[in-house]
Amino acid sequence: MQNIKTIGVLVVILVGVVIASSVLYTISEKQQVVITQFGRHKRVVQEAGLHFKIPIIEQVNYYEKRILEWDGKAEKVPTLNKKYIWVDCFARWRIGDPLLFRTSVGYEEAAHSRLDDIINGAVRNQISNHTLLDAVRTTDRELKVIELEGEEAGEITKVEFGRDKIVEKVLAEAKTFASEKYGIDIVDIRIKRINYHEEVRDSVYQNMIAERQQMAAKYRSQGEGEAMEIEGRKERKEKEILSEAYREAEVIRGVADANAITIYAEAYSKDPEFYSFLETLKSYEANLGAGSVLILSSESDYLKYLKSWGEVQNRGQLPNFRPALKNSHSDRPALRLP
Repeated sequence: MQNIKTIGVLVVILVGVVIASSVLYTISEKQQVVITQFGRHKRVVQEAGLHFKIPIIEQVNYYEKRILEWDGKAEKVPTLNKKYIWVDCFARWRIGDPLLFRTSVGYEEAAHSRLDDIINGAVRNQISNHTLLDAVRTTDRELKVIELEGEEAGEITKVEFGRDKIVEKVLAEAKTFASEKYGIDIVDIRIKRINYHEEVRDSVYQNMIAERQQMAAKYRSQGEGEAMEIEGRKERKEKEILSEAYREAEVIRGVADANAITIYAEAYSKDPEFYSFLETLKSYEANLGAGSVLILSSESDYLKYLKSWGEVQNRGQLPNFRPALKNSHSDRPALRLP
């Protein structure tokens, strides 16, 4: 009997749980719900928490409430100036109208397919109505790296529309269509990458390489010119320094010679006869050597000291300047006469 009561209680509890689960449902902060009744849509519930529904009759269909991402494939798009480029975009979106989304799309995977058509179509429409320069650049600020002269360098700064405005127009076009037809709210669209088509990419790269080589040659030429100018300034400065140094050396040498002459003059002026004797001896040493032949008159002054030396020897006396000669020329070899 006790077992029967226990089984009955369990059955009642089980039935209560089943009924409660069919009557109550919960919604988290990241979800929203579409309630259907026999396939017909009755209402949308977006508030998080515990909610009630009619059991068995009403069905709960959950949809994502958070922002979702869309990453499309690169599309080949022509620009206004007939240049084909690859444009790769990404976007952020969410389910803005769950009821319309359920009736038109049904589930998220199908929504990605719809967004491919919507966003790529809007990108194609806007890119094809603008030049490549507008699709690549945002402002017309001057590019400092472009220093080449000519039309190509001038065209780079002429941005009439800009990439940001193109993206804004793409977002406006895609957002309106997606919201009205599919209940999709596109939050943001951005261009991830733009690249040339393979047919023209090699030629563009070659043009870029040629421009860089031209600039490199220009810089090398300027560098060589500056190097020659620096070398010329260095040589000119070197000559100026050497010339100034030579001038100062000559001035110093001249002052020194003048001082030496003054000192010699003062020294020799104290005994002119002794000075004459020394200079004559120097001349004898330079001109009267072994084997020298000199023909002079007996009255020549050049031989006056030799004659006076002989007279003194004959008298057995030495001249008064003999001691001075010995002291002043102690380190010089003795004069040898032939």
